[in-house]
Amino acid sequence: MKRRIPLRKRLLVRLLIASALIAVCSVAATAWLAVETTTRALREEQGQDLADDMKILAELSGYAATHPRWNGVQSVVRHLAAQTGRRIALTTADRTLIADSAAKGTALPLGAAATVDPLHSDTYSETGAQLSGIDPRAVGPYKLTARERSTLEAIAEKQRSCYARFSIDTRIEQTPSGRPALLDPDGTAASDYLPQECGYGQLGVPTRTETKALEALSEGARGCLKDHGLGSDQPLYLMLNPNAAAPSSRYLVAKYAKMGDSSAMKTVRSCTDDALRAQLDPYVAPVAELYLGDDETAPPRFDMSPANKAKIVGAAGLVLAVTVVVTAVVATRLVRPLRALTEAAQQPPDMHVRVPVTTRDETGILAEAFNDLTERRERLESQRKAMVSDIAHELRSPLTNIRGWLEVTRDGVVDPDPALLASLHEEALVLQRVIDDLQDLAAADAGTLRLHREPVRADELLDQVAAAHRVAADAAGVTIRTEDDGAAWLDADPVRMRQALGNLVSNALRHTPADGTVTLAVRRDGDEVVFTVADTGSGIAPEDLPHVFERFWRAEKSRSRRTGGSGLGLPIVRHLTAAHGGTAVAACEPGSGAVFTLRMPGGPAPEG
Repeated sequence: MKRRIPLRKRLLVRLLIASALIAVCSVAATAWLAVETTTRALREEQGQDLADDMKILAELSGYAATHPRWNGVQSVVRHLAAQTGRRIALTTADRTLIADSAAKGTALPLGAAATVDPLHSDTYSETGAQLSGIDPRAVGPYKLTARERSTLEAIAEKQRSCYARFSIDTRIEQTPSGRPALLDPDGTAASDYLPQECGYGQLGVPTRTETKALEALSEGARGCLKDHGLGSDQPLYLMLNPNAAAPSSRYLVAKYAKMGDSSAMKTVRSCTDDALRAQLDPYVAPVAELYLGDDETAPPRFDMSPANKAKIVGAAGLVLAVTVVVTAVVATRLVRPLRALTEAAQQPPDMHVRVPVTTRDETGILAEAFNDLTERRERLESQRKAMVSDIAHELRSPLTNIRGWLEVTRDGVVDPDPALLASLHEEALVLQRVIDDLQDLAAADAGTLRLHREPVRADELLDQVAAAHRVAADAAGVTIRTEDDGAAWLDADPVRMRQALGNLVSNALRHTPADGTVTLAVRRDGDEVVFTVADTGSGIAPEDLPHVFERFWRAEKSRSRRTGGSGLGLPIVRHLTAAHGGTAVAACEPGSGAVFTLRMPGGPAPEG
């Protein structure tokens, strides 16, 4: 019976668990490293990309703020692409190409990243933010002449020296329009706390160029205010902040009659912004769409840091160490019983070494099978030795009798009368029978036992066997009976079947006392024909039943011819039955005799 192994004890499951554990550790470590390094790299890359994108947009917005057309922007685009490793393309609103850092014919990205419009921009400021919506580098008509710039720079330097006397640290920074501005070290305007002694008002007076531009701006704003229902009977005054980079609603100081009306002031600011954009529009480049993408020809923009490399090497080494340890432990546990099996198998056959069973998995079952094999080999070795002894005994007895009678006859002690010759003939028949039995067994073992099959009536076969043994039965005082249903046929060798049934009957007659009965019966059982030979003898002990079909085995160990034969009859029965595709079984109930059953495949009755 095949032994069922618990699922958790199976060798395959244990190997799968060990492999899964190693794989999980490896995958987890790899995933952690990948996520950690990739997240860090992506954060750095995203920050770098965002900074690069802002730089690109700021540079192009500055170009648009200082150039009325996009002519010459191609060199700027290529320079920015080389610096940032990005693909940069500029198109008009209808996707007409203005400039592109990629090769001619390369398709544009699916969508524009931003719109380059210096009059509607919130991406650039010298202080980090642009809240007005107008690029401060778009100065247009507010750009100072060289003479005006020189005059204002002199005033700014004079004021800076004056503030220094009051221990106020300032610096001069020139705005895109050319106007100098006084700033403190952190970049904020210094005019909020400058002493009046230093002449604050001188730097804040608009130049002729600025005055002319402011008048034009005021005129445009008044028209807008009129359209919003704010009459022009009250003048609008626009004053330029001396620290402003360019005029805008943030840096223009508007004075209007309705200063307390917040709604009116909001309208003033809106109109001022619109007028300023209309004033600057001729001086800036047209609105353009900015497309950004990855430059496939650019080298990688980040390399793995030494810290990340060290982490990867360390994690890989740790995973490798865990893998080696787990594999070594599992392999040791698996190999230990196999080594014991190998050592036991290498021992001499006569030692019959057994292996201790320490596990309940496939290796443990293999150890049990090895021990069973060792026991069977030991048992077969004992049987071989017993068989040699039995064959020698079976042959020695008749040969000794024949030799003894021949010697006394040769010496003239006994005359060769018919009784002596009959005795010698009987001993020769015994020898012949033992040799024939051995030959039949050898042929069965070699698979060369030949059968001459033909349709046979089971009841006739039974009658022939009973008739052949009736004389011996009468001599022993035993009655032979036959029982049949008269409808059983089988396809068999009649000679071999008579031999098998005859061996059973001979065995039954030897073990049945006088006035006993031996019953031969046959019946049909489905597709099988069942023969039974039952006696009323002493029967077979339960512990002897498994051995009755073994060669030279006899329950009576004295080897007496009176109580037992050669010990080959029943093994021959088993082999002949198996050769026909049947089975032979012995059964016994204490005190009721033995019953031998042969189950043979049935055959069709002959036609006609």
